[in-house]
Amino acid sequence: MQVQVLERDQNPMRRIRVGKVVVNMAIGKSGDPLERAKKVLESLTGQRPCSRNAKKTIKDFGIRKGEPIACMVTLRGRRALEFLKRALAAVGNKIKASSFDERGNFAFGIREHIEIPGTKYDPELGIFGMDVIVALERPGFRVKRRAYKRSEVGKSHEIKREEAIAFAREVLGIEVVEG
Repeated sequence: MQVQVLERDQNPMRRIRVGKVVVNMAIGKSGDPLERAKKVLESLTGQRPCSRNAKKTIKDFGIRKGEPIACMVTLRGRRALEFLKRALAAVGNKIKASSFDERGNFAFGIREHIEIPGTKYDPELGIFGMDVIVALERPGFRVKRRAYKRSEVGKSHEIKREEAIAFAREVLGIEVVEG
């Protein structure tokens, strides 16, 4: 059994990497609060965020269908890793084991954006919380997304929950807490 584990680690197609990091700020209102959240998100990530619209009307919260109520950014490559390291430092490099799903992705929340190292409080913008979602992948996952001859990824090539937790501990330096 030990020999198979070593061969698997040496195979470059079996190496796990961070595919993308999605940062989401759900404000619940359109207008000025959403614009301020976009400025905060742009300053944190270095990319221009896009708006997300409400899917249905909720009268109790004053939300209409189609109204922009959130903003998000998708980071890939070097930017994704840089932001992820700063975001993990904001939560003390600790994530619950329940934050990992069966496909090897994980997510965590940050209550206040000023907890991220290197961020200063701006009274004009205010304080916003955010969700950070990390999608892990292996080389070859492109076959799921490409336009020409799209195909499924084989079951043995998918990332399992245990593999994702091991990757987070060893490569990203995350302490995975049970609970």
